Amino acid sequence: MNISGIDHVEFYVGDARQTAFYLCTAFGFRICGQGGPETGLHGQRSLLLRQGDIRVLLTSGLVPEHPATEYVGRHGDGVAIIAFGTDDTRAAYSSLTAKGAAAIEEPSAHATGETKVVTAVVSGFGDVRHRLVERHGPAGEFLPGLIRMDPDSEEDEGLLKIIDHAAICVPAGELAATARYYEEVFGFSEIFEEYISVGGQGMDSKVVQSPSKGVTFTLIEPDTTRRRGQIDDFLQWHAGAGVQHLAFLTTDIVNTVATLSNRGVKFIATPNSYYDALPSRLGDVDLPIAELQKLGILVDRDHWGQMYQIFTQSMHIRRTLFLEVIERHGALTFGSGNIKALYEAKERELSATAAN
Repeated sequence: MNISGIDHVEFYVGDARQTAFYLCTAFGFRICGQGGPETGLHGQRSLLLRQGDIRVLLTSGLVPEHPATEYVGRHGDGVAIIAFGTDDTRAAYSSLTAKGAAAIEEPSAHATGETKVVTAVVSGFGDVRHRLVERHGPAGEFLPGLIRMDPDSEEDEGLLKIIDHAAICVPAGELAATARYYEEVFGFSEIFEEYISVGGQGMDSKVVQSPSKGVTFTLIEPDTTRRRGQIDDFLQWHAGAGVQHLAFLTTDIVNTVATLSNRGVKFIATPNSYYDALPSRLGDVDLPIAELQKLGILVDRDHWGQMYQIFTQSMHIRRTLFLEVIERHGALTFGSGNIKALYEAKERELSATAAN
């Protein structure tokens, strides 16, 4: 079984067109396909967005009993399916279910002309599932017969390239079991772990990654022996385990963040004292510190190089899902300050919200 990377991510949302407008206007995605009852997607409306090699499928339920309607009612808008690319969906499905993954949808083929796509769905974490996707034929089609592609869709701006990783919150006591599930069932490896303590709060984290390095999950659980914090809040507001944020890779974070900021995207603020300490903490930094400070971009490093990152404020009423922009200068994993930086940044956002 080979998992090459993240083929696409499917969000279940209350209004697919409204969410698409935001992602296109602010982040530079483009609508390149859509489907609904007229294409065989009964009880739903789906819009396919693309930028670089990132594919985002937005799905809204049109009837009360549709899974998207039920998901949004329970969790609010959020990531419901993380799809993995594979070279053999049927073999992957058989292997995964034999190792303990729950079977959600058996393999089925979708074909048109020279294009054939084989999909299946298995369990992931919480209410999030994994779609297995095997593609044959010319690039361009997504789900033949179900998603009608728009041949006249505009080219994206190329600000964002791929999904670098997903951060996932799980209830206390479930971190080890969740990491073990991805190791034993999907063949992932644990590449990083850390305990973070901030302001009387605590959290444990483990990072698991596919053998291809195309899929990376940061798994986080709260330490319930410490003061209640943001991970507890996420689990309460989201009503269980879920994707806390998606990280998009860019090759020019300064330009990307400046562009997104000019379009109204709100990022979590970073205090000036953070940049005063950068030279002593990290030594030489590849990008100009003045530009990083102006935009609030964080810096970290691992054994292989540096990374630059920034987190958006949550755009959801429940203050759950948010996004990250990251640029890597040789860094392959996460530096020791990466998760702590996120934790502290999110604390600043929550404090500012409470003050207002």
